[in-house]
Amino acid sequence: MNDRKKSLDEFNRLLDIIDELRLKCPWDMKQTNESLRKLTIEETYELADAISSGTDDGIRNELGDLMLHIVFYAKIGSEKGIFDMADVLEGINNKLIYRHPHVFGDVKVTGASQVEENWEQLKIKENKGYKPVLSGVPPSLPAIIKANRIQEKVRGVGFDWEKREQIWDKVLEEINELKDEIENRDTEAIESELGDVLFSIINASRLYGIDPEAALEKTNRKFIKRFNYLEKETLTKGISLHDMSLDEMNVIWEQAKKED
Repeated sequence: MNDRKKSLDEFNRLLDIIDELRLKCPWDMKQTNESLRKLTIEETYELADAISSGTDDGIRNELGDLMLHIVFYAKIGSEKGIFDMADVLEGINNKLIYRHPHVFGDVKVTGASQVEENWEQLKIKENKGYKPVLSGVPPSLPAIIKANRIQEKVRGVGFDWEKREQIWDKVLEEINELKDEIENRDTEAIESELGDVLFSIINASRLYGIDPEAALEKTNRKFIKRFNYLEKETLTKGISLHDMSLDEMNVIWEQAKKED
């Protein structure tokens, strides 16, 4: 591990490298905020994948790639005369101090949940004039993450269940409404009710401290692993999946579960 001075030296070195690239590299010279945007999203997902995989080297490498993008945006901002890296860092430093009065001030808190509530309240106070509570949720967020953020934000202003166990009545209510619309064969209504079911399940995961995105991704990977096992076993036996019944597939599927 390196000390603080080494970290600052390497950060300054990165700033110098970006300065040089913007002057001399044809690709880097033509980049804009708009051209970098989709690449930044890709890098963020690659970091998320590295975190899910639990590979420390991967996390380190992907953090470096994401840091490059942050510095790049700051460089473009400085070229426009709007802001530079110092402004970016000063802004986040001031924000962190302001939103942690229990650390840098005299406010007392009883736990992490109260910290979250205070955070949302302070965000509202920061805004000049009226700003809707949910205005800070980016429209482009993936639906599961967006639903989770919506629920977290309204919780910050007190719109939440008194007891987390109450959510299960809501989940069952939404499932029954979905079943009713399926019987009615109303496609638009089915879509709407299915959305309500998913929203309530995401709400339940939040209340029980589970990241719904991470939980679903683990299930995705588990399914892929088991299906790959099923496919490999059938190929080994010279059997095509298309020629097997579901019951025959389930026998091998249960074997795959035991392998887990």
